[in-house]
Amino acid sequence: MAKTANRLVAVGAVVKAVRTAMRPGGPSLGERATAVPRLVRAVVAGDYVGVSKGRLLLLLAAAGYVVSPVDLMPEGVLGVLGMADDAMVLGWLATQLVEETEAFLAWERGRGQGPSASGRTVPGDVVR
Repeated sequence: MAKTANRLVAVGAVVKAVRTAMRPGGPSLGERATAVPRLVRAVVAGDYVGVSKGRLLLLLAAAGYVVSPVDLMPEGVLGVLGMADDAMVLGWLATQLVEETEAFLAWERGRGQGPSASGRTVPGDVVR
């Protein structure tokens, strides 16, 4: 029962991030997903300074931790507490990705770059 509760916490955090990402007028999930590689390239090239390389590494480490079978707090030994760390990391990661991609996409639009800058309407764009 405790494992189920922890999974629900993780799912709840992800659902909250997805709801934020899908709010009317904001970038779509697909646009955000395709922006991640561009975000990484822009940060590595030094073009985009809204995110540091260290922060990108932290996001990558969080993703690796969530998918890794190795945990700092193993479920088999600690039960409920073992799932809590995964839930917290996943919730943090989802929230950060939503925030970082939103800022990056706004930066791209301001520079006349990205899918929205082509002059064609992309799903999730706000037409004025």
